[in-house]
Amino acid sequence: MPAHAADTTITQQLAHWSAQAGRPGDAGRGQVFFNSRHGGEWSCASCHGTLPTGPGRHANTGKTVDPLAPAFNPKAFTDSARVEKWFRRNCKDVLSRECSAAEKADLLAHLGGLR
Repeated sequence: MPAHAADTTITQQLAHWSAQAGRPGDAGRGQVFFNSRHGGEWSCASCHGTLPTGPGRHANTGKTVDPLAPAFNPKAFTDSARVEKWFRRNCKDVLSRECSAAEKADLLAHLGGLR
């Protein structure tokens, strides 16, 4: 597995997206967002699991997906480029568009609070 740049943390990502959104991320909204299908076939939970503290499985390919919650995957949200790549890709899969700054902040607040 390739090494990650470790140039960021979930706390830094949350602060960035909260500032972009003009409000703090909301874990409750993030949890609802994570588990909802937004008019499409998939939700975030479709691949990451309703509780993303353990390995998930990609809904289409069946490939194992590492735990998304940083408390259960120390590499999660530590590489800015990977964070951007996966937000862009996964938001398009779930929403058919990129996530807004507020949606990213809410998701990060939810994921960062899982213990």
